[in-house]
Order: sequence, then C-alpha cells, then structure tokens
Amino acid sequence: MTSAPVHAAYAGLHAYLKGRFADNLVLTFAEIEDLNGFPLPAPARLHAEWWATGDQSPQSLAWTQAKRTATVNLFARTVLFQRAP
Repeated sequence: MTSAPVHAAYAGLHAYLKGRFADNLVLTFAEIEDLNGFPLPAPARLHAEWWATGDQSPQSLAWTQAKRTATVNLFARTVLFQRAP
C-alpha cells in the first residue's frame, strides 16, 4: 500500500517535522504559517478537529507522513507534534 503524497501547500511543514530529531516539537501558529508560506485557514484557528491525525486531509498528511501526531492548543495558538510510536 502506498501513502498519499504530501500536498505541496504543506510541504514546508512536512520537511521541517521530518528533519527534526526531537520526539516532541511545539510550534506556534505563526511558525507553522512561516513554514507553509501562507496563513492558516480560519477552521485551523477555531476547531480542534482541523488538527485531527488519521484522516487523509492535506494538512494531516504533512505530519502523519513525517511520523508525527498533532495536538492543538487553540487558546495558546500552538501545536504539539509528537513522534508517533
């Protein structure tokens, strides 16, 4: 079974996450936007479901293909990316 490719819009985030050795990485929304080169869409700022791991959404593939999970803190505007087991 082949994996779906990472969407070009999220390739910067994917490359960053894949290239880090730390098991836990916390990125602010602003840092993610800098990596992507565009602002996060409104649902990313308002709905934790946008950050769900396991679906085949373009954004989710960026971290799942880098072998990470994502846990958002909407209040702090941060995301914890943890190395998947």
